Formats: sequence, structure tokens, C-alpha cells
Amino acid sequence: MNELIRKITNLKKSDYYDNANLHIHTNLSDGTLTPQQVIEKAKELNLKYISITDHNTIEAYDIVKPGIYGNTELISGVEFDCWYKTNFIHIIGYGININDKNLNKLCAKDKARKTMDLVRLFSARRSSKAIKCIKEAGGIAVLAHPACCWTFNLKNMLSELKSQGLDGLEVYYPYKSHRKIVRFHSTKAIEEIAADLNLIKTGGADSHGTNLKDR
Repeated sequence: MNELIRKITNLKKSDYYDNANLHIHTNLSDGTLTPQQVIEKAKELNLKYISITDHNTIEAYDIVKPGIYGNTELISGVEFDCWYKTNFIHIIGYGININDKNLNKLCAKDKARKTMDLVRLFSARRSSKAIKCIKEAGGIAVLAHPACCWTFNLKNMLSELKSQGLDGLEVYYPYKSHRKIVRFHSTKAIEEIAADLNLIKTGGADSHGTNLKDR
């Protein structure tokens, strides 16, 4: 995990817009590309680091294993739907052991909980449980698209999540489509809080289609 943290913390803002995308979905959740197609597309685009972060499932890693493919490194990942108090949030786990039994138990068992937004809203997972599970599986826990968190005191919320074990924030995120509408905080504010709380800064395009650099 220390090596993973080193790799991610060494990535700069420019990297997340040019050669790294740590937030990609495949057709095993609500994306369109197969895991193999994600790898091939990333290689075509000369992406140095990528992560497949399907909703509530790590099935992609039954097909493509974490590792190096040409000039592209695939970091294991998953995006869990969960609740922090009254906030529905997404916690991404990076560098997880895909064979960890408890992590696999936390994953969805039916397709609807991997693909359908409305069904996923009824998740019973708590943020503390998701974070604990990710960390026990050897990974780091990162809050996805934090500017969409509806709260008056975001720093306090993130501080409490850090006390649960949160390692980082997805600072560099495009906020497209509906996330543009439900965006309550600025990227600058997120970046400042990450620095103040000593949280790792990550980024990703939240790709669901063929363009892994869609910003």
C-alpha cells in the first residue's frame, strides 16, 4: 500500500488531465466498454495509470488482473455506494486485494445494484463499514466527487470521514451531466480541505463510455 500511496501522491493535477484516470466504469456496472476494451483504449491514449472502479463490484478483475499492460498500469479499484449520516456518498477503494473475503461480501450480488441509480440509492452500507473493509483489504479509501456532498460544513464532514479512516479526496473531477447540477462546492474548496486535512488528492473522469479522457 505504501508504494501505491507513493505513486498516487506523486501524480499532479496535470497528470489527471493528461495521463491518469482513476475512475472508470465497464459494462459490468453501468459503463459500455468491456474490461479488455478499457485496457486497449487506455493503451491507445497513452494513459500511464488507470483504475476500473465499477459500482459495488470487482468482477472486472476476474477478466483483467491488476498490473502493467504495455505503458499502462491498472490499479485495482471499486466504487461503493454508502451512507454517511443523511448523505449518500461514493467511496472508492484503490489497491484492494481482489481476493479479500470481506470485500467480496460487501459487493453487490445482483445486477441492479451495480447498474441502476435508483436501486443503488437503497444501499444499506455505511461509510464506516465501506472504509474499514477497503482498508482491511489493503487498499486506500477515497471519497468520490466530494463537491456533490450536500452539507453546510464540508470540512467537518470530511474530518469525521477521516476519523473513520478516509485517506483521500477525488479532487480532480469534471463534474459533468447531473453532477454539474448537484455540485455544492468548488474544486478549489475541495483542494484546500484536502491540504488542510492532509488527505491524498486523486482524480478521474468517471468514464462510462469510450472516451477515457472525456473532461
